[in-house]
Amino acid sequence: MTHGSSVIAELQAGHRETETLVARIEALPVQDLRCRALADELTAQLVRTAVAEETHLYPVVRRRLSDGRALADQEVSAHTRIGEILKELEDLEADDPRFTEALHRLRAEVSARIRDEELRLFPELARVCPEQELHTLGQLVRRTMETAPTRPHPLLPTSPPAIKFVAPGIGFVDRLRDTLSGRPH
Repeated sequence: MTHGSSVIAELQAGHRETETLVARIEALPVQDLRCRALADELTAQLVRTAVAEETHLYPVVRRRLSDGRALADQEVSAHTRIGEILKELEDLEADDPRFTEALHRLRAEVSARIRDEELRLFPELARVCPEQELHTLGQLVRRTMETAPTRPHPLLPTSPPAIKFVAPGIGFVDRLRDTLSGRPH
């Protein structure tokens, strides 16, 4: 992430990190056991980003954009679909053919979300939000990603205020589990 930048720059930097992780996974031979660790790293990146967006970005999108409610709901639905794939991946070993198939579905879904955010959501947000507000949102997103969960939790609330209270506690437990298991976070 790019410290001190707007929410758009923060999330675009996260998109590049996500794309890099996907490319690293795809560069490995099918069923290579190193894919498991990279998939765990990708999972943590995607879950942290989803929590940060749902906590801080989408409330602003709902308030500021004329079609904001529908747009935010569409993004949360996409996060739910991505979370379901991540949950499926969590239970599969890299040498399982279903692992590769789930990764392909994940890549397609994540690529569509990145494209949509960068071509539609971010330009709209930049048009209606003052620069200072975008920088404040960037700080909030960055801080939230530091404490957010690193694993998919299908029952995690997706809107404030509940997500603001629940996510840091779940994030703490996830990081403890990650540390004890040696999983990247």
